[in-house]
Amino acid sequence: MAESATGSAFDVVFRAHRLIGPHGETSGSVGIRDGRIAAVEPLDAALDAAEVVELAEDEVLLPGLVDTHVHVNDPGRTEWEGFETATRAAAEGGITTLVDMPLNSLPPTIDAAALELKRDTARPKVHVDVGFWGGAVHGNLGELRELHESGVFGFKCFLLHSGVDEFPPLGPAELDEALQLLARHDAMMIVHAEDSDAIEHAPTAHGEDYGGFLSSRPRGAENVAIAQVIELARRTGARVHILHLSSSDALPMIASARADGVKITVETCPHYLSFTSEEIPDGGTQFKCCPPIREARNRELLWKGLVDGIIDCVVSDHSPCTPELKRFDSGDFGVAWGGVSSLQLGLSAVWTQARVRGRGLAEVVDWMSRKPAEVAGMRRKGAIAVGHDADLCVFAPDDAFVVDVGKLRHRNPVSPYHGRPLAGVVRGTWLRGRRIVGPDVETTGPHGRLLNRGDA
Repeated sequence: MAESATGSAFDVVFRAHRLIGPHGETSGSVGIRDGRIAAVEPLDAALDAAEVVELAEDEVLLPGLVDTHVHVNDPGRTEWEGFETATRAAAEGGITTLVDMPLNSLPPTIDAAALELKRDTARPKVHVDVGFWGGAVHGNLGELRELHESGVFGFKCFLLHSGVDEFPPLGPAELDEALQLLARHDAMMIVHAEDSDAIEHAPTAHGEDYGGFLSSRPRGAENVAIAQVIELARRTGARVHILHLSSSDALPMIASARADGVKITVETCPHYLSFTSEEIPDGGTQFKCCPPIREARNRELLWKGLVDGIIDCVVSDHSPCTPELKRFDSGDFGVAWGGVSSLQLGLSAVWTQARVRGRGLAEVVDWMSRKPAEVAGMRRKGAIAVGHDADLCVFAPDDAFVVDVGKLRHRNPVSPYHGRPLAGVVRGTWLRGRRIVGPDVETTGPHGRLLNRGDA
């Protein structure tokens, strides 16, 4: 076995009585060399290293999580979040890789120049590895090829107003044209699937009543839009991904489309798996998101869809804003910004709900690490396996805490999880073998890298 530059066979060795590997939970020793996993051996294997990390009996070694749905809002709306705060929060939550959405930054990432500006903004600030989605909007289809060649992981579109004027939606004919273009390059379209006509004819949201807001974003709007996306994907052969699924009604047609060979994947989010509309208080605008959190029965059907494999993965859709934009002064759901802040809390939130339903930690890791990496086309992320980046998380699943928004790394102290007890605590996070969360962490600066499609 070749020695590293330190004179030892490995730079770091982790020894864990519990480890989530590609085939489930086991025990083992993991050898790290030059930022990659170089060996996965039995616990008692004699691996020599400059540093040995011995996990406690109550800790589990996990692959770092991969969150492919994060609104960092930088540059342009850095007071909402920013790469410095978002990537610190991600690391604290066990996330070692995230992919940034093309809105709500200014400018949005809808051409190569905006992508380069975003990369320049992010490069000195990122504490975890960061990739980027491009945007497909009305009028920019001519920009998609250059964005693809510049390394974005795929393209996001809306089928209705996005909430910001600078990111206009695609109409049906434009979506068809865009999917034909992306199919030629085997690029993926990720879709905010709510139908604009259905929303336009729904009741208008106003006031403090959450039920009124829920009526304004009916599940039928999701169902119709998803059906449209499926048929266009079937016709064009393009790869499509449904973002933040909240309507369980859509699960049968998604399963049917996949059985027919349609190239479709689906995500949901921790808030749809954690909260129910029945528990949201009047004026509780911290819970507002689009599509909305729905009824308890719907939540359980989403869980079933996840367990059955119809839903591929769970990602945050971290969509923060300033407290003022949540309109806590009036509690008016009609005018408050829609988005849930949860980047740091996703692992604990999902594990809290999974364990009471009898699901294991290995399944949670699959949903939040391996599968999002797979959907995004990342080959070296999402698993404790030889050749993968040494992105690791030490998790104490039986520990617990009560969420205090004042202690989160997010820029603004707003989250529907405030005051909620959660199971599972992240005690350490490593990025390519370097510890970035935990006691005595080096403060020499951010160590994240910017990722292009195909090099992660």
